[in-house]
Amino acid sequence: MAGRTYGQFCGLARALELVGERWALLIVRDLLVGPRRFTDLRRGLPRIPTNILSARLKELEQAGIVRRRVLPRPSSSVVYELTEYGADLDDVVIRLGVWGARSLGEPGPDDIVTADSMTMALRSTFRPEAAEGLRAGYELRMGEVVLHARVDGGELEVGAGALDEPDLVIEAGPAIKALMAGEATPDEVVASGGVRITGEAELLRRFAEVFRIPAAPAAVPA
Repeated sequence: MAGRTYGQFCGLARALELVGERWALLIVRDLLVGPRRFTDLRRGLPRIPTNILSARLKELEQAGIVRRRVLPRPSSSVVYELTEYGADLDDVVIRLGVWGARSLGEPGPDDIVTADSMTMALRSTFRPEAAEGLRAGYELRMGEVVLHARVDGGELEVGAGALDEPDLVIEAGPAIKALMAGEATPDEVVASGGVRITGEAELLRRFAEVFRIPAAPAAVPA
């Protein structure tokens, strides 16, 4: 990494030197959810070549952003996790994710959704001020991806897997983005079949209020 510099005495330039390489911030995104084995990271980023993943992890280790840890026996597996310095990227990744979500169009035919990407998407779009008085457990199913979100007022807990007794189960595909961006109402996405729910319909309206993608940027006149 030492050879890839911008030659500027600037914090932003240094940040880009550390995490600006292709795939680096997506590795950080997944590690913000929790420690991961190499195979876990590879599964969550299926298009990254193995040699590139190895190189990025080595670079992030050398920069003090990521470290390796050996789990206790009998597993003795090696996991990668963020250092305290690396964990400081949490707010950066969340803000950048929200900023990018404003320009998301329709997903391409080969675009994938992972549990880690959706976990960070819910964290990024959560609006504590809109969750006042809400206490609910949501289960979100998107194909093979299943995760849950517990909302308790301004507090949010998100994780992979189902809930024992969710207040609302949401089964959705690309329509979840339209709902979260305010491009379609809860009634519209349900009526179209893009979202299916099990539970109290009012909780879908609250979901759309609490997890909100900001409005898309205005088009620039030609």
